[in-house]
Amino acid sequence: MRRARRSLKVDLWMIRSLLMAAAIAAVLSLDSRGFAQTASPSPTGSENAAPTADNAILLTIFLKHDQSRPLSELNAQLEKQGFYKAFPPAGVEVVSWYVMMGVGQVVTLRLAASRLREVNRIFETTAWGAYRTEFYPTYDYKQIGIANHDKAQAK
Repeated sequence: MRRARRSLKVDLWMIRSLLMAAAIAAVLSLDSRGFAQTASPSPTGSENAAPTADNAILLTIFLKHDQSRPLSELNAQLEKQGFYKAFPPAGVEVVSWYVMMGVGQVVTLRLAASRLREVNRIFETTAWGAYRTEFYPTYDYKQIGIANHDKAQAK
């Protein structure tokens, strides 16, 4: 039992470390203009960057409803602020979009790391007020995990 708990702690530590590394990599991939929160788009053309194997990140976004207000009021605010007109932006792949009862919505996107700021700005200007947001940048580990599993099974 003690060994299982220790293993779980190590696994959680590794997951947290990977998430932090992905977040740091995403931030470091932005140029210095990415830190100034202005309404104008980046002049570098990164707003059209397509995700590729070497620059793609996954971004999971928790949209937590303001439960003190009725849904009709929240939807009216989102429409007034232009949320669904702005989100998702062209060229950003929606991997999943679920309603999580009691929480709100959970959206996972695949995008070029250089577009992270653009997506963040959409939420800042069109979703705040109706939602509290949490962002979790990650990367695709599926092929590596399956390869490790297959290798272990072959032994």
